Amino acid sequence: MSYQVIARKYRPQRFADVVGQEHVTQTLSNAIQQSRIAHAYLFVGPRGTGKTTIARIFAKCLNCTGGPKLDFADDDPRAQEITEGRALDVLEIDGASNRGIEEIRDLRQAVKYAPATSRFKIYIIDEVHMLTKEAFNALLKTLEEPPEHVKFMFATTEPEKVLPTILSRCQRFDLRRIPSALIVRHLAGIAALEKVQIDEAALHAIARGSEGCMRDAESTLDQLISFCGNQIVEADVLSMFGLTARSQVFALARHLLEGQIETALRELNDLAKNGKDLGRLLTELLNHFRNLLIYQVSRGDLRLLEVSDSEASTLAEQSALASQETLTRVMEVLAEGEGRFRDAASKKILLEITLLKAIQARQAVSVESILNKLRQLREESAASGVAQPAPIPASVLAPVPASAPAASAEADAKAGLPQRSAAGGLPKTALLTAEAPAGMAPALAANAQENLEAVWQQVVEAVGRASPFARTYLLEAHPVSLAKNVFTIGFDPEFADHLGLVDNPKNRNLIQTKLRELGLGDAQVKFIEAEAPANRAARVATDAAAPASSGANAQAKAVSPTEPKPEKATSAPPNKDDFKNDPLIKKALEIFKGQIVEVRS
Repeated sequence: MSYQVIARKYRPQRFADVVGQEHVTQTLSNAIQQSRIAHAYLFVGPRGTGKTTIARIFAKCLNCTGGPKLDFADDDPRAQEITEGRALDVLEIDGASNRGIEEIRDLRQAVKYAPATSRFKIYIIDEVHMLTKEAFNALLKTLEEPPEHVKFMFATTEPEKVLPTILSRCQRFDLRRIPSALIVRHLAGIAALEKVQIDEAALHAIARGSEGCMRDAESTLDQLISFCGNQIVEADVLSMFGLTARSQVFALARHLLEGQIETALRELNDLAKNGKDLGRLLTELLNHFRNLLIYQVSRGDLRLLEVSDSEASTLAEQSALASQETLTRVMEVLAEGEGRFRDAASKKILLEITLLKAIQARQAVSVESILNKLRQLREESAASGVAQPAPIPASVLAPVPASAPAASAEADAKAGLPQRSAAGGLPKTALLTAEAPAGMAPALAANAQENLEAVWQQVVEAVGRASPFARTYLLEAHPVSLAKNVFTIGFDPEFADHLGLVDNPKNRNLIQTKLRELGLGDAQVKFIEAEAPANRAARVATDAAAPASSGANAQAKAVSPTEPKPEKATSAPPNKDDFKNDPLIKKALEIFKGQIVEVRS
């Protein structure tokens, strides 16, 4: 008798022999026992997981002597005919070779005839997704209402290519990839029957390489027996298929977790020189970090993982080297590299860059954690009640002429004021405040209500850097009050029509953000119509002419409550051409695809 490969020699002959598909075999067994046998079945799943095998076993159960039944005899002639592929009433059709409408028409004519010797005429169509759309449509009526003696069994690896009208007429069974532990156990049994000695590490390497496909695993074992004889070790499997030893994957993962970039690159270079599959190495590395994350989240529950005892000890050791956030960031980098690996021209360079990024991601800090830390520090500072420095008099903030720095310093010393800088300008404490645009002087922030005008100037300047348009409207506004964590901003009745333009969530959030940056906490913003102070019109005109005043000078402006309110100036209406040539107006017209209809003062 000619040699028979292992995949055919040890092919399951009963439902009990099928490995890893109990959810399918149990359902079909119950259907036979309860006499609830449908007319069409669709078996879906990856290659080598048992689709056609289950269809043949089901056919033997239906057409065995005295069937349908599960416990048919091994020497049953009808079951043996199906096993050997010579049964007249069980026809296996290749969907790729018989995909046209003519073949389906012949099938429609043949189903009318009764079975020759068995109870049912069974059609097993493999790779049914290869049928053309016309062939599917020709099969619809027969598939929905076939004769009582006809059963259809379809198998496919690509169910998305099968017409929905076909799917709705079949009972669908989805086969899954077989777990590595079951493949290892099955291969160990076959090796014992074949009188072959194979170590457990080699069995795990075969299972990893098969990726849940039993037929691939059996074919690999068959090839290894031819290559190595009756003694197989892990190195034989690794050298034949370019796999990386688990110990090497674990070592590379440790180098990443410990930030040993030089050692990691040397290890990668050695693996590449030895002909290892770098794509599979990246996949196994990503899967190992996934196992580390699951191990941490589940607190060491190995039921969620498919690992051996030695791998479990490695997970326990390496999970202490990184937090869940670190593992997540490393996995994101590895997953990105895996997605780009197939199209990369230089795969080794891409993998080296991926390892470098993974080590950098290990040390990265998320924005959320930084914000939480800053918020915590602010709360701790507020709770400690640290004394704020006294406010600096406005006269000190005025610049000193460069011609008399010594005399000014002497006068300051006599008055007990802070020392000015060597350049003769602001005092050192004031210089520190002016050089820090992210905030204002602590004294000014602590006495914001008393220094409301200076605070408002800083707010307008800060908003202007983010939104020039918003600053244009805010120049016409004035601060009303800062009380009970609410900053009230008023518009004079003359500019009341601007309230609707400014009072919106975007502007409120912008001003609140700038208030927070200036050290005023989470103050809310409120816009109202309120008459401006007496000196407001003159100051607005001055600010509009010179919008780039410094923060220190803005704080130094004194407000005289007794100064009479000047008459409202009347200006000529702006020229339409000048208005149209303004850069900001040009940008707005370009963005909104608009045009100027009328210009009013």
